[in-house]
Amino acid sequence: MTPEQIKAHADEVREISATIVRGLFPVETIDAWNAAFQPLLAEAMAREGDDPNRGAARFYVTLPFDGLWADPEIIDNDVVMAIVSELVGADGMMCQLASDTPLNGSDYQGLHRDTQLLFPETGAETPPYQLAVNFPLVDVTEANGPMEMAAGTHMLSKAEGMRRVESGEAPLEPVLMKRGDVMIRDVRHIHRGTPNRTDEPRPMVVIGYSRRWLYRPEVGIRVPRATLERLPERARRWLRFNPVFANTAEALQAGESYREFAY
Repeated sequence: MTPEQIKAHADEVREISATIVRGLFPVETIDAWNAAFQPLLAEAMAREGDDPNRGAARFYVTLPFDGLWADPEIIDNDVVMAIVSELVGADGMMCQLASDTPLNGSDYQGLHRDTQLLFPETGAETPPYQLAVNFPLVDVTEANGPMEMAAGTHMLSKAEGMRRVESGEAPLEPVLMKRGDVMIRDVRHIHRGTPNRTDEPRPMVVIGYSRRWLYRPEVGIRVPRATLERLPERARRWLRFNPVFANTAEALQAGESYREFAY
């Protein structure tokens, strides 16, 4: 992309809270991720049982930072990193690699934002400080649980954003995506997950990025040292504040506990 195109995508995030780059990732890569993801989803379903961490039949699954999950073409993609850097600075950090998956039997989530104000006592919003880079592992349709978002509510108070949603001034719109599409969004907009009415899981990967000074203890990437050493310099720099472990087994044992997600 040209610098002008990169800036246009970043400006779209600033204006309406999200932008989509269509067909950025190879479909073959996404299909490989989906095949590798299915055993992880099965483990999460068996582990969490009747208490899934995102609502009925909806699972948040942390992805192990190793193998195909640490593919530089995905986690250090030139286009994504250029847009992200425009929004949170070239000295930002990568702080999350996970997925959200509704199954048949899921329901509407409550309307929420994914983070709170930096300074709640002021009631004032600020320029972007936390982003989610989302891409689906299957095509997202009206039937399989698309996220619904109210564009432009990221710079409003939650009360005002909710008022506009309820009045129809800020309508909830489903975000439909194909395999290979990538969405970059400011996580403060009002949104919700919707029911998956199909028999196929609908995994949505999230890579979290934030400004260098923002620390949320509930999220993080557990990085095996050998994986870190194989990555390009830029990727290592964006991972610099995450804990490094001797091997993948130790990293997996450390785990991640991210249950409080709605604000």
